[in-house]
Amino acid sequence: MTLNVLGTHLVPCSYDPLTGYFRDGCCRTDEQDAGTHVVCAKVSAQFLAFSARRGNDLSTPRPQHRFRGLVPGDRWCLCALRWRQAWEAGVAPDVILEATHASVLEFVTLEMLREHALRPIG
Repeated sequence: MTLNVLGTHLVPCSYDPLTGYFRDGCCRTDEQDAGTHVVCAKVSAQFLAFSARRGNDLSTPRPQHRFRGLVPGDRWCLCALRWRQAWEAGVAPDVILEATHASVLEFVTLEMLREHALRPIG
């Protein structure tokens, strides 16, 4: 069983847009994932602008990669270190703890994530 940061079963982050390193909706990772895409975040305009300034434009559509571009409110599996950089800059997007992979705790603390945690849907 793949675990989230709460120690329970990892739930999907988003199917629309389809996210995850494996493009299966989940923030899972393996040794090939250099970016460690494990933080399920609800992106904000502020975060998208920050990420673009850091060289990772997540807003521009890239049809050749079947990527429509993100808009504020979309859920996306973010790189652990990019989320940490955004947290340090005061622009970290909200996170869905139940959909955030436990391996992120190698990069950030649970307390940091809880500061930006959304309530579960349902």
